[in-house]
Amino acid sequence: MSYEHLNVANLILTLLRYRTFTLGLAIIVFIGIIAALADTIAPYSPTEFVAGGLEPPSPKHIFGTDDMGRDLFSMTVYGARVSLVVGLLAALLSTVIGTSIGVLCGVVRGFVDAVVMRIIDFMLSLPYLAVALAIVAFLKPSIWIIIVIIAALSWITTAKVVRTHTMSVMGNAFVEAARAVGAGTGRIITRYVLPNVSPMILSSMALNVRGAILFEAALSFLGLGDPSQVSWGTILFYARRAGAFVLGAWWYIVPPGLMIMLTVLGFTLIATGLDEVLNPRLRTT
Repeated sequence: MSYEHLNVANLILTLLRYRTFTLGLAIIVFIGIIAALADTIAPYSPTEFVAGGLEPPSPKHIFGTDDMGRDLFSMTVYGARVSLVVGLLAALLSTVIGTSIGVLCGVVRGFVDAVVMRIIDFMLSLPYLAVALAIVAFLKPSIWIIIVIIAALSWITTAKVVRTHTMSVMGNAFVEAARAVGAGTGRIITRYVLPNVSPMILSSMALNVRGAILFEAALSFLGLGDPSQVSWGTILFYARRAGAFVLGAWWYIVPPGLMIMLTVLGFTLIATGLDEVLNPRLRTT
């Protein structure tokens, strides 16, 4: 199926008619607003000591305080900004890398394709979290290093999906006809390949954001996040270090955990909605 006729306006209008996509978008927009307005919404700085340690939720501190007396509501609100930035930038970078490699392999084929596929097979055998832990532990942890590491380890799925669909597009008669009239490789990629693989790219990017947020949360929870930034994973790390799980300080654990779960759910619903709209076999309406 060709998607050349599906312009951006029609795509958006179609997507908004699907409840799955709309619900996911509403969740992410809500969290995005929280992140954008963190300076206004949060009553305190996320690093400010404002009360006693491990105080339960109260009218003054609606999420309670951590073991050092910082306001957990403020930390959770600012954490949205860091987690979304890491997720979106890492996903964008990994999607660009994966798309470029997938299109290259699907168009060029031959030796280049064989070599890249062997590299991908090798990378698939690696324990991603262990590799990331080793790299972050060796380097000085920072938000930018974490973004690059996540992107470098998460482009593979996108590359494989894009390669498969690129090969399918390249086998169509309209590509052969374009070549017959003198269209070059660049023209074929921009005119025929990218418009037809764009649905898979969009869906893959939504899933990449979800994976990147979980990856960052896991690294931060293990104490390898950026110490100068407060993310949801960092809050859970502080909670584990303070013994909140043992002490029953649920207010230290639940808010960041729920925000991670809600954000992952939102991007999963967006990816599912994109599949429902752009993959005819999945359409239900």
